[in-house]
Amino acid sequence: MITNKHVVRVLGIFSLLFMVACAAGPGQSSTGEYIDDSVITTRVKAAIFNDSTLKASEINVETFKGEVQLSGFINSKEDMNKAVELTRSVKGVESVKNDMRMK
Repeated sequence: MITNKHVVRVLGIFSLLFMVACAAGPGQSSTGEYIDDSVITTRVKAAIFNDSTLKASEINVETFKGEVQLSGFINSKEDMNKAVELTRSVKGVESVKNDMRMK
């Protein structure tokens, strides 16, 4: 006969298994980190897009655990510095990796 105790134990076991399955290993993001990184990426892209001197379509933005990687081609050293500066000013950015190249 199934009792309330059995149901609680089964639910507890499933909850524990679910949490373990969702945990991130080294080199992986947890669900929360992935969402945070997506928000950071969106904010950085918006900051670059809203700057009229930069060509946002030529700058790629990727984020992993708060580290933002900028890549693509840029017209000048000043534009490159501006993109890095804007990225660093975005809330949640831990560090910036600049892989942009000059045309």
